[in-house]
Amino acid sequence: MVKHVLNQLLEPDLDLVFHALADPGRRSMVERLSEGPASVSELGLPLAMSLAAVVQHVQVLEASGLVLSHKVGRTRTCRINPAVLRSAEHWITQRRARWERTLDRLGEYLAENEGEGQ
Repeated sequence: MVKHVLNQLLEPDLDLVFHALADPGRRSMVERLSEGPASVSELGLPLAMSLAAVVQHVQVLEASGLVLSHKVGRTRTCRINPAVLRSAEHWITQRRARWERTLDRLGEYLAENEGEGQ
């Protein structure tokens, strides 16, 4: 179990991360947690869902590694795991850079060949 958690912290599974972020309610929770830690109850306040549903969403976020939590008494407090969020951001940035290079080359090609074929 500890080994799984350590691997997840070091190398997050991007499929799980993007699956977790695919739901608007979970994205709302991540957005709230970017402001600082919050209890599960606090995460559920702005959402129109039961506490049980909120807990299930938090579990998905925890499984992806995006959210870490600890329990004190009856209160589970969650916080964002910025390293996992950065991993997803890095993946997206790499794709965007590749597309920008491709579009730049296309623009250069079109500029070089402007007027040909008319």
